[in-house]
Amino acid sequence: MSQPILSIVMPCYNEQEVLPITLEKILALLDEMVGAGLVDKASHVLCVDDGSRDTTWQIIADWHAKESRVKGIKLAHNRGHQYALLSGLMEAKEMSDAAVSIDADLQDDTAAIVEMVKSFNEGNEIVYGVRSKRATDSWFKRTTAHAFYKLQKSMGLETIYDHADFRLMSRRALDILAGYKESNLFLRGIVPQIGLKSSIVTYERKERLAGESKYPLSKMLSLSIDGITSFSARPMRLIFLTGLTFLLLDVIVAVYVLISYFTRDIESGWPSLMLSVWFLGSLILIAIGMVGEYVGKIFIEVKQRPRYNIEERLID
Repeated sequence: MSQPILSIVMPCYNEQEVLPITLEKILALLDEMVGAGLVDKASHVLCVDDGSRDTTWQIIADWHAKESRVKGIKLAHNRGHQYALLSGLMEAKEMSDAAVSIDADLQDDTAAIVEMVKSFNEGNEIVYGVRSKRATDSWFKRTTAHAFYKLQKSMGLETIYDHADFRLMSRRALDILAGYKESNLFLRGIVPQIGLKSSIVTYERKERLAGESKYPLSKMLSLSIDGITSFSARPMRLIFLTGLTFLLLDVIVAVYVLISYFTRDIESGWPSLMLSVWFLGSLILIAIGMVGEYVGKIFIEVKQRPRYNIEERLID
């Protein structure tokens, strides 16, 4: 096949420290791939400013003024990583044959992009970047990440283990992705459902070049909850089964209490009563909260509000 036009899509949020370094590295990579005949010279990088409060958009605009391969879109306000990434991918599908999504901190190895493009040229329409190991992570982050993937699998969610949002998608894959209209975005769960021919490229994740991580524990937990509740009803089913289990235990306890009542004197069971009330009360609140999570998602989906608004484009 002829050399494809490649878009490298980078969501950016307050990345003024690292963005100039990143753009230099990405442009050098594009030069190498063009020289090797892997991609067309019209290939480019598309930066998505997710409502940054620093000079990120000004940096994008300055680079675009001197280098036409640097393109950008600015969201009207901060919508979060998944929405920023989706907006960039939807923009990229109109002007490229394939798009690679990568974070601006360049912890994902850019050399893996070359292998992704080679795999795409061999006929794969989705190529996942998968970490070969987690040596650069702290013990806590490594443990919670593994627990996150195991929890997803136990909940019936189809994801790629140790894969985040570093991947290549063909234009056809992006066209199919555009048909997924949900507001509660979890791209790691949506993309595997597309079902086109895919492959995996492994790489080692690096330390962040500059700036601070934009994914603290609170956002990781939020992403995990969104992923599970957006793709699986199993948590509600587990709550129902837990309720049945405790109903059976209540029957056993009731039989024991009745036998004790007729066979011997019973002293006041204040401690056991209080423990039971607190435990069952907590269980009920958890169940209500889980149902509320699903009801809240339904509430958001039925309003069908725009998932993001683009304030400015620099794509010429």
